[in-house]
Amino acid sequence: MNGAGYLIAVTGPALQSRQIQLVLVGSKFAIEVGIVVSSYLLEGGQRLQGEIRISGSKNAALPVLAATALLEGSYRIENVPLIDDIRTLLDILRSLGAKVEFLPEGTVLIDSSTINNCTAISEQVGKLRGSYYLLGALLGRFGEVQLRLPGGCNFGSRPIDLHLKGLRQLGAEIVEEECIVSCRCNRLTGGNIFLDIVSVGATVNMMLAATRAKGTTTIYNAAREPHIVDLANFLNAMGASIQGAGTDIIRIRGRAVLRPVGSYAIIPDQIEAGTYLAMAALTAGDITLQNVIPSHLDALIAKLREMGVSFEIGEEEVRALRAPDTILTATNFVTAPYPGFPTDLQPQMTVLLTQATGKGKVTENVWNNRFQYIPDLKQLGARIVAQGRSAFVTGPVQLTGSRVAAYDLRAGASMVMAGLVSSGTTEISHIELIERGYENFVAKMSQLGATIIRREEPLADVTEIDFVS
Repeated sequence: MNGAGYLIAVTGPALQSRQIQLVLVGSKFAIEVGIVVSSYLLEGGQRLQGEIRISGSKNAALPVLAATALLEGSYRIENVPLIDDIRTLLDILRSLGAKVEFLPEGTVLIDSSTINNCTAISEQVGKLRGSYYLLGALLGRFGEVQLRLPGGCNFGSRPIDLHLKGLRQLGAEIVEEECIVSCRCNRLTGGNIFLDIVSVGATVNMMLAATRAKGTTTIYNAAREPHIVDLANFLNAMGASIQGAGTDIIRIRGRAVLRPVGSYAIIPDQIEAGTYLAMAALTAGDITLQNVIPSHLDALIAKLREMGVSFEIGEEEVRALRAPDTILTATNFVTAPYPGFPTDLQPQMTVLLTQATGKGKVTENVWNNRFQYIPDLKQLGARIVAQGRSAFVTGPVQLTGSRVAAYDLRAGASMVMAGLVSSGTTEISHIELIERGYENFVAKMSQLGATIIRREEPLADVTEIDFVS
């Protein structure tokens, strides 16, 4: 039995509770030495002020970088955020044979002409939701792909049925075996694709698959998000013919040959920008964001103005200001696909409502399990009642620092926000989820005046081990 793995639950001050692998060595169990657990320690009560530059959009960079696998040449992609999800995707591209170099200032050089492998089934692939963009990219270029079903944030069912249905309509033969999807075709052929629900991921995959397909493909009920437009702009710059991106009907005229050399700059991250604007509102702060596209923030700015926040808006900058004597007013908001209120800002706005006067209502219409963070928020003292897809928040209330966890990327950011207005110290674990989507997070928070540190502790800080059946 030497080397056999056992799943255990580990509890300790630095860990809260998590599962790791315990390995039988001889007659003793061993835990891998050198495992480090990271957390944020945050002191509340600081008013955030200052100016920061917003990074490139994670949600745009992932499909654009994946799209280089559809192409055959050398490409320079600028304004790429150096975050965990990007590193993971670049590692996957390397495993397929691409040559990848990360330069300073967020520039990535990719030579995709050396890709010689259409199989991406490593555990690394399964950890990144955005890896499913390789379905359309590799199938469109090579006529085959084998991919492990991807993961990502855990806030509800995100099946890829729409993706596979669309690929079948373009002529792909697909076999699903446990967690592996295999697709094959001679050459994809354009057609009409009707998405049953608005899906960013499915829209991206259909665009990638159709770009080099024979004939014209029309996607109906397409997603309209800014990163869909950014992907279309990138592909068009490389010689593709895509029209209608940003509307619910996208037409792609397939072209067998695309440009072998090109450069492109990723749009700014609207969710990172929105998070910092919400922080300005939360802390009665004064924050100016550089490198933003203000129109991408229209839904959020409208709601924050409703609550009493003032704005100064330029061509590529936004200043959010709430004077300390300005009372936040509670409001209601409903998440929806773009141009509606973004689901990725829902947890942040829920925290903001805890400091607003009155009763606010949050309705989550995009995902079915995105209130996992609410018990931790209530642990800090928030008055929230969750019922189905809605959460009812009563404020204002003084939050008290405690130990909480990041349950997904944006929920993690909301826990940081809660710590900003909590008395005492708040410790946030599982911060690797936050760092999947926020570049230089601690540095930017510190630049704005937050008292926050990133702490690392060895796994030896274990007080209890239980076997998981």
